[in-house]
Amino acid sequence: MSTSAAANQTSPSGTPLSPAAEATDAVQRALAAEHAAFWAYGLADAYLDEQHDEALAEGRTEHRRRRDEVEALLAVGGTDPVPAEPSYQTPEPVVDARSALVLVLTAETDAAAAWRYVLERSADGELRAAAFAALVDAARRAVRWRQELGVDPVTVAFPGRD
Repeated sequence: MSTSAAANQTSPSGTPLSPAAEATDAVQRALAAEHAAFWAYGLADAYLDEQHDEALAEGRTEHRRRRDEVEALLAVGGTDPVPAEPSYQTPEPVVDARSALVLVLTAETDAAAAWRYVLERSADGELRAAAFAALVDAARRAVRWRQELGVDPVTVAFPGRD
């Protein structure tokens, strides 16, 4: 969505969102993506062999850390953080190593898109810096999973848009 469309953001009741409310909504979406990514890494771990253990552990650790930080940020601001879902819809059934790799790549792509959304909706410098770091981290991990899947190119010009 373009930034001009962001000015037309509305709440579920149809009232326009303030810039602060828009940023909070974006952070909630990013938190939901972090919950989903953490879950995805756990599921993928059941299908990937030990050569992926380090990458899986890194991904889970980073998503857990970021999830916990975002929950704390929202709570300090007086907002109830969105809870994790009991499970998530996968892009395809996860039945083997390839589908597990697709799952973690999708999780990183979704996380990058969510953090890009935060960047587009926030004017707060600290929040934008944190969102940018999260976007870069997700994009970096996505490169690893694209390499594993044999996807060419392994990078995208604008992470969070793919």
